[in-house]
Amino acid sequence: MSLFGLGSRNQKTFRPKKNTPSGSKGAQLQRHIDATLGSGNLREAVRLPPGEDMNEWLAVNTVDFFNQVNLLFGTLTEFCTPSNCPTMTAGSKYEYRWADGVTIKKPIEVSAPKYVEYLMDWIAIQLDDESIFPQKLGVPFPANFIDVVKTIFKRLFRVYAHIYHSHFQKIVSLKEEAHLNTCFKHFVLFTWEFSLIDEGELAPLYDLVESILQL
Repeated sequence: MSLFGLGSRNQKTFRPKKNTPSGSKGAQLQRHIDATLGSGNLREAVRLPPGEDMNEWLAVNTVDFFNQVNLLFGTLTEFCTPSNCPTMTAGSKYEYRWADGVTIKKPIEVSAPKYVEYLMDWIAIQLDDESIFPQKLGVPFPANFIDVVKTIFKRLFRVYAHIYHSHFQKIVSLKEEAHLNTCFKHFVLFTWEFSLIDEGELAPLYDLVESILQL
């Protein structure tokens, strides 16, 4: 689902889009997200709806933000290449190395597109695992669910940090900066509302994050 209009050239999604199962609790919450986003009030859109389960809310939004970042990066795949971006950086001070704790236990240096590929595959596996993201009503979330969600959001932030530091001029030339900024504002307000990313992780975009939170 594209929350904000994108031109036809941008419909190339980097990974298959994840859909909330129809008829599930998540589908109801997805409709709530769409309705509140339509009002243009992002601060209201991120708040836990009255009487709703926190884990359900986090789960539906995790899928949503995965899809958003997926779409955004999908518009840059011809520009973010191993030769243009040989390491996953956010400016000169920050470099990210990949490890998933399973097949790659020791962090390795990879190109930016390879990092994002690893990341999106890793998130997709989490989202498809019903022991982590249950699809049926009444099935409990795992005890470590919040930790899984925090790791997903921490790593999605790194994609935004790379886009802003390495590809913002390209985004501007494609006339997509308003869309990028709206998606990132939504992301920041949501992660701040539920304390999902440690402040130190936000350092590469701290001035931008601070300006969003002060609006």
